Amino acid sequence: MNTRKLVLMTAFVGIAVAGSVFISFPAGIARAYPVQHAINVIAAVMLGPLPAVVIAFLTGLIRVITGTGSLLAFPGGMIGAALAGLFYQKSGKAWMAAIGEMIGTGLIASLLAVPYAALLMGTTVTALFFMPPFLVSSVSGALLGVLVSVRLERLPVGRKMQSY
Repeated sequence: MNTRKLVLMTAFVGIAVAGSVFISFPAGIARAYPVQHAINVIAAVMLGPLPAVVIAFLTGLIRVITGTGSLLAFPGGMIGAALAGLFYQKSGKAWMAAIGEMIGTGLIASLLAVPYAALLMGTTVTALFFMPPFLVSSVSGALLGVLVSVRLERLPVGRKMQSY
């Protein structure tokens, strides 16, 4: 991996962590943090699936360590980032990265969160407990991410980022 890509990944982690502190809104029983999902889509489009997953993992780790996130940041962020990257890689379309993020976080991660939360957090809830807030958060963030990604792809700096 080259230095520019690592610096860009670090910047994305910083934006996701800071954004989660400053931008959130109520989503049923939880809060939605759309910046993480937007960064997942942008990173998937600009850098690919593996860097997007690494960014999601590091963002979740920092948020858990600093007390600004829960253990649910790991499956939600990483699965969404992986599918966003894979969907973009297969299609070459930013909106497909957004679809991957919504499916990965809003559906798959919300279902995996049930046994994950039971094992690591001691909760006993059903899948419908996690799905609405995960969907609200991932859909709002993915839409923001696809808007930014499409704009970046049109700019020379965005095309340069994709070449890293």
